[in-house]
Amino acid sequence: MGPHVRAQDHDLDYYIVQARGNSPLLKDYQNQLLSGGVDSQLTRAAYLPQVNGISNNSYAPLIGGWGYDNAITNGGQLSAQVQATKTFVSRNNLATQLRSLSLNNKTIGNTAAIAVKDLRKTVTAQYITAYGDMVAVNYNKETLALLQKEEILLKGLTQANIYRQSDYLTFYVTLQQQQLILRQSEIQLRNDFAMLNYLCGIVDTSVKELPDPQLKLSAFPEVYNSVFYQQYTIDSLKNINQHSLINFSYKPKLSAFADAGYISSYPFSLLKNFGTSFGVSVTVPIYDGHQRQMKFKKVDLAERTRTGYRDFFLRQYDQQIAQLTQQLHATESLINEIGEQMKYSNTLIDVNAKLLETGNVRITDLVLAINTYLNARNLLNQNYISRLQIINQINYWEAL
Repeated sequence: MGPHVRAQDHDLDYYIVQARGNSPLLKDYQNQLLSGGVDSQLTRAAYLPQVNGISNNSYAPLIGGWGYDNAITNGGQLSAQVQATKTFVSRNNLATQLRSLSLNNKTIGNTAAIAVKDLRKTVTAQYITAYGDMVAVNYNKETLALLQKEEILLKGLTQANIYRQSDYLTFYVTLQQQQLILRQSEIQLRNDFAMLNYLCGIVDTSVKELPDPQLKLSAFPEVYNSVFYQQYTIDSLKNINQHSLINFSYKPKLSAFADAGYISSYPFSLLKNFGTSFGVSVTVPIYDGHQRQMKFKKVDLAERTRTGYRDFFLRQYDQQIAQLTQQLHATESLINEIGEQMKYSNTLIDVNAKLLETGNVRITDLVLAINTYLNARNLLNQNYISRLQIINQINYWEAL
């Protein structure tokens, strides 16, 4: 075959692995998951004692009786303190905040799983397309070789005046047409193979031998176990958790502080102002204009939206699987019928080829038999590729 390079064979799994390894989107999701783990650590750390060094220093001079009121400024201030603060929250409150981060991570993980399925489906579809082109190139080459063999025989019979020149030219036009078809199929193969490499992030312009993907239908579990449905489950848990977060935000808040260091009004009492202080702060929500009820309403609306999308997805899922399964059965039935037709077409070509040797067949009948066989073989290839594409679409909806 013209552009076909019989180098190292690469199967479907090879291209899927390459695509996953080169995908920046999947790497992005992985980094988001790692970042989510850091967010959990940050949340825990925020409720540990926070220790800071604080220093405030100022001088407010009086010049000729002009300057800031000394009763307010004390002439200045020198301070150097170490301050510790801690906010107290209940275990349930902290657990709810951490659960929110965990659910966000689950959303990212589930989205990443769907992205992997999307990538697998896209790469598989392009692999099937390139494989179909390769099959077409192969049988077009085989057909051209057959026509070239018959052309040599017919040319000799024409020179022996067994067939007319017009008969030979009729056959020769068919041979030339097959050469053009082969050329076109080779160009299509190169284009589709380049697209396969592009999707996988592979920098390569050569065409490799592609084995038959031999896709098989995966076993289908309950739709509720699929990654597509999992997002609705996660969203439901997030809405429930959001209710808890709102409730906890209206609980009384307690924080404590303690400090130790040096505070003095400059320039007096420089050596006697080392000391410490400590205290607590309590915040009790009393009235905020009914904001809590408004926030609850927003969460309830989000839950109603989630339920609507979930129910629509379930109806779509059932319809999609039923439609694809119907298409698969129809395509497989048509493949069997075309296979039977090809047997008769192939037999007819063999008979006409033998009659050609004795000059007892009309060239138009031979050309018609060849074209019928070519059309049937092309149709068989198209439907076999369609079958693989349908299986790829059905397998997309499997659980993993």
